[in-house]
Amino acid sequence: MTSGDSGRATDAGRQDDETPDRWGAYPRLTPQQLSLLDQAGTRRVVRAGDVLVREGDRDRDFLVVLAGTVGVVDGYGTPQDRTIRVHGPGRFLDEIGLLTGQPAFVSMVAVQDGEILAVPLARLRDLVSRDPQLGDLILQAFLLRRELLAGQGVGLRIVGSRFSPDTHRLREFAARNRLPHTYLDVEEDAQAEQLVRQLGIPPSDMPVVISGREILRNPTDAELARILGVAPPSAGERPEDLVVVGAGPSGLAAAVYGASEGLSTVVLDAVATGGQAGTSSRIENYLGFPAGISGAELAERAVIQAEKFGAGISVPARATGLTHEGDAYAVRLVDGTEIRSRTVVLAAGARYRRLQVDRLEEFEGASIYYAATFIEAMFCRDLPVTVVGGGNSAGQATVFLTGHASRVRLVVRGDDLGQDMSRYLVDQTEGNPAVEVLTSTEVKQLCGQGGELEAVVVENNRTGMRRRLDTRLLFGFIGSAPATGWLRGAVALDDKGFVRTGPPAGADNVLETSWPGVFAVGDVRSGSIKRVASAVGEGAMAVRFIHEHLQNVGARGADLRPR
Repeated sequence: MTSGDSGRATDAGRQDDETPDRWGAYPRLTPQQLSLLDQAGTRRVVRAGDVLVREGDRDRDFLVVLAGTVGVVDGYGTPQDRTIRVHGPGRFLDEIGLLTGQPAFVSMVAVQDGEILAVPLARLRDLVSRDPQLGDLILQAFLLRRELLAGQGVGLRIVGSRFSPDTHRLREFAARNRLPHTYLDVEEDAQAEQLVRQLGIPPSDMPVVISGREILRNPTDAELARILGVAPPSAGERPEDLVVVGAGPSGLAAAVYGASEGLSTVVLDAVATGGQAGTSSRIENYLGFPAGISGAELAERAVIQAEKFGAGISVPARATGLTHEGDAYAVRLVDGTEIRSRTVVLAAGARYRRLQVDRLEEFEGASIYYAATFIEAMFCRDLPVTVVGGGNSAGQATVFLTGHASRVRLVVRGDDLGQDMSRYLVDQTEGNPAVEVLTSTEVKQLCGQGGELEAVVVENNRTGMRRRLDTRLLFGFIGSAPATGWLRGAVALDDKGFVRTGPPAGADNVLETSWPGVFAVGDVRSGSIKRVASAVGEGAMAVRFIHEHLQNVGARGADLRPR
């Protein structure tokens, strides 16, 4: 095993030296915590070279190092393998994928003779439910480790052409679902070309995804999700109590409260958990997090919480229709599956609008993004970038990207940055010397070749003056449109496509739609506030209304006729 520069095991570079804990990602358990875990686990003697977890392994225990050292290895068994960190006594192994059912993205190999403690996952969940401090320590470390893995080029390998729409699709799916991955461009990367030849993969089968020992040839998003441990939704014999369509903050809140209160709950999302909030690099005005929290971390915590209470979460699962059949509703999915449920929460949210500029599709996926997370930040290291938009998402992205890009320009169509952006973000943006704010300005032209952006031409909409900005990546946050095309002809929508609720829909409570037992929450709802806190509140409120609906149905029989 070798030690890569960016992911070397220690400052000294020796494989048996322990990786220092600079970020809180590698805490050492206290004697009391070790004693508690020891009661639930099994001790095992290990020898140097023993593989404790192999890349791609699914069912695995929570492992604690008691003696010796264990290396975390990327590409174990290949000529390019590298030890990215080493853990010694008192440290635990793995990352957030252990809790969410994903396969291991790296291998874990004993560097020295020693001893480990193996705790079955079910017993770990029971332990942390009785010791919240231990649970929070493990969860926080796991979340940080996922971010670090994403920044070290480990995990899935996506091999394809930057000109391929399917390559762009797979890269976006991996990024939105916060999956550690590396992209290898067959046009420019000699390693990618050599790998394709070794595997005997013809151009017609590209792109390919390599995960552990599995090779997928131009997989669909659903096929990729399946190898990552996400089971596709299936129609049960009996209706569910609650189906939530959309896994943003409002949908996940409904899932947590519904499942925790005993409702059989299924959550469906077409793209990824977290919704638009999941793409936010830092949310600083969410109650209870004075230091801020990333949208990805908020989503991961909510998913684990919902699953703890028994909710089933399926991604990708794109809804294409809603009907009522007898005493239940049916949510139809793109593959023809129908999920029946006594109640439905519509939390499909909204999607960012695309820039109206020529050559947009040529650069999307390679140079143009609609999210600014740790994964996108890898692509803009020391490069000039442009952010387009005047709302909080644009402000959060701008502030975050200044820590990675060489220069960030914020292009705002309006003349007042404070019109749609929170004051704390306005202050952080305007006070940052690495940011140039261009108000009353719009993007008019994209410049570059081969799918790689080189510059954008912007125009001041007051003076008409144009300017060319050196730009390698462009981030668009220019408003959103409701994801309700699949609901047309079903529940009542307003003139902009948002779901009507409350009196405008003929309903008694503020969240119910024109169909009894179908509720709308979050950004998809007409008149919503478009804030994470309000979305979470609506998701929780919906469950109260669901209980009332089910009690009324039980008392007088089902009546699902539209109002």
